Amino acid sequence: MTSDVSTPHPDRPEWQWHLGVVGFVVAWWLVYQQLVPFAEWLVALLPVERASHTGEALAFFFYDVPKVMMLLTLIVFAMGVVRSFFSPEKTRAVLSGRREGIGNVLASGLGVLTPFCSCSAVPLFIGFVSAGVPLGVTFSFLIAAPMVNEVALVLLFGLVGWKVALTYLGFGLAIAVVAGLIIGKLRLEGWLQDWVRDIHSGANVPEMLEGEQLTMSDRYRLGIEAVREVFAKVWIWIIAGIGMGALIHGYVPEDLMARIMGADAWWSVPAAVVMGIPMYTNAAGVIPIIEALLGKGAAIGTVLAFMMSVIALSLPEMIILHQVLKLRLIAVFIGTVASGILAVGFLFNLIF
Repeated sequence: MTSDVSTPHPDRPEWQWHLGVVGFVVAWWLVYQQLVPFAEWLVALLPVERASHTGEALAFFFYDVPKVMMLLTLIVFAMGVVRSFFSPEKTRAVLSGRREGIGNVLASGLGVLTPFCSCSAVPLFIGFVSAGVPLGVTFSFLIAAPMVNEVALVLLFGLVGWKVALTYLGFGLAIAVVAGLIIGKLRLEGWLQDWVRDIHSGANVPEMLEGEQLTMSDRYRLGIEAVREVFAKVWIWIIAGIGMGALIHGYVPEDLMARIMGADAWWSVPAAVVMGIPMYTNAAGVIPIIEALLGKGAAIGTVLAFMMSVIALSLPEMIILHQVLKLRLIAVFIGTVASGILAVGFLFNLIF
């Protein structure tokens, strides 16, 4: 970030900045509400059948790209403004050390309340990291947000009953908290991409952020600058990741997956996890696939392991995260979460 915010900006009164930000948020919300009909309208303009694999993939892509871009804009801007009130040192002092375990629990709980898919959770993950929140705490959110949100729980309740839904909630939260704690204890901040590590450590924060002389217009400018900086790094990877996810989403081979997941063998759970990682959808989108697989005789634990891997370890998410995390850290993340998912799959098959 540049430090030119320390100079006065008399060109625009403060009230105009406030009005502009309010207008932006209102416009953002109105546009966000129209993303689904906008995606359907775009597909209708093309010479494809909406119910076809291609039509499904295109609708998914046209909806998810602007959704993730809009979430990234709003969240990074908000975190840039909030970050101007707190130095990274103060933030880490509140959220690290003996309070880090509590932070993991709170971050996982926040994930339950935010109905994000894995790619949509990445913008908030970036915002947390840029605000100096401990890495393990941010990973707890990144895992919990797509995997155990309220949409998944309600749909699971309707599909397989409250016992399975509550057990899924408990195991999902346990994975998010424990995986975040493990990653936090490993102290892998050095495995962040260089530009993210500089933000996380406060290397790019002007000294004047520590004082009281910043006006709200200065803080808004910092938020805008944060959006520019992050977008320059990740926008192309967001499009590439969602594009790959859309292709896979439109061509899910349910029959083949049902045969593998219905196999009464130890390898069926690991096979389900491996099949789930390349795919991409949110909790609501994967439930119909889960229902079809269960209807074809697939084991409940194996199917839930597949569901967890799809929405917590999707390949498109990893493509986007590669602009934030180095490959070594992505490998640790995948290994830690996959181990928890495997345990859940085996335990569900034993219990139910």
